[in-house]
Amino acid sequence: MSKGIFSSNSDEWGTPQFLFDSLDAEFHFTLDPCSTNENCKCEKHYTIADNGLEKNWGGETVYCNPPYSQIEKWVEKCFYEAQQDNTVVVLLIPSRTDTRYFHNFILNRSEIRFVKGRLHFNDEKGTAPFPSMVVVFRGAERK
Repeated sequence: MSKGIFSSNSDEWGTPQFLFDSLDAEFHFTLDPCSTNENCKCEKHYTIADNGLEKNWGGETVYCNPPYSQIEKWVEKCFYEAQQDNTVVVLLIPSRTDTRYFHNFILNRSEIRFVKGRLHFNDEKGTAPFPSMVVVFRGAERK
């Protein structure tokens, strides 16, 4: 097991392939805005060097599993990007319903799907130390 995976040493919580495949079958993703070249889930993707927070995602169907050290910035970006017509953003994040970003950007403003049990990130044998949720933001033309 990677020493950094369950500590603050790593921001890379790679999406379990089964979960991505299930969501992709439903949404047909076109953009992964916060990935590495090794763990990207879409042909069109942005790495840390590209800085997906500064890109326009309009018209894309976005899968976002953000670096958790900057989660509030990514949740806010996902919310605002999904306000554009024909834009859908699906976000995989820890289920932290007590946070300001949850109340400001997710609660009553999105579809929330709580993940049963704990996910195995990066194909690790152990489970994540937190519950997860999938948040769906839909643009004006995709409701």
